[in-house]
Amino acid sequence: SFSFQSHPEPADEKAVDAAAQTPTRMDPRCKTVDVEKDLVDWQKPLLWQVGYLGEKYDEWVHQPVDRPIRLFHSDFLESLSKTAWYVVFMVWAPVVLYLSWVSYTSLAQGNTRLFSSFTTEYSIPVHKYYFPFIFLLGMFLWSLLEYLIHRFVFHMKPPASNYYLITLHFLLHGQHHKSPFDSSRLVFPPVPASLVIGFFYGVLRLLLPEVLGLSVFVGGLCGYVIYDMMHYYLHYGSPKKGTYLYGLKAYHVKPHFEHQKAG
Repeated sequence: SFSFQSHPEPADEKAVDAAAQTPTRMDPRCKTVDVEKDLVDWQKPLLWQVGYLGEKYDEWVHQPVDRPIRLFHSDFLESLSKTAWYVVFMVWAPVVLYLSWVSYTSLAQGNTRLFSSFTTEYSIPVHKYYFPFIFLLGMFLWSLLEYLIHRFVFHMKPPASNYYLITLHFLLHGQHHKSPFDSSRLVFPPVPASLVIGFFYGVLRLLLPEVLGLSVFVGGLCGYVIYDMMHYYLHYGSPKKGTYLYGLKAYHVKPHFEHQKAG
């Protein structure tokens, strides 16, 4: 079962300060890896090792360390699995701006109608003035989707006997909990992200009239970019004590260092 609360529970003030203020080095609650005694060989890629941990995986993956992770033997695959935070903004922000312009100008032509495939007489015209609201709907749907995936997929406890599910969990999210301050793995790299984003674009195009689906999609894409930038900041930024972002940062690190199924 999962325990989610709308406000952070009282925590040790020094611990919260340590979590919410990370100007240079990371949270002191990160473990130091003893390479001689650790359950995996840190000199080799981790992805194909973690599945063998079995019942020890869940405890191991939630003992955070402050060191980079290598996933793949292949340098090419490894390069696709990580990225700098600003690359996400540089790649997707222009796409958001361009598709927003395409969506708005297409709606402005006045040819978009809801339910036109069912009935011509009672179909509803979608005016260009609706674009901001459709865009915001997309952002909301992204937030809901991310929450559901994060809660029920990323924080699942993979069966100890299933090598492949453990490996998949580590690839999707476990690596982030093992090394929460690996700066190259705090945002979604553009190449694998494009596959996921393309899938959702296809789904929306099937479910909605072309321009409507595109408008919802671009709102969701914008929501994703904001989310990824915020996530990076909550790990590496140093918000001023007493501000909203300070509290948000302290709240965000709770599942990393206190209880992985809370918040």
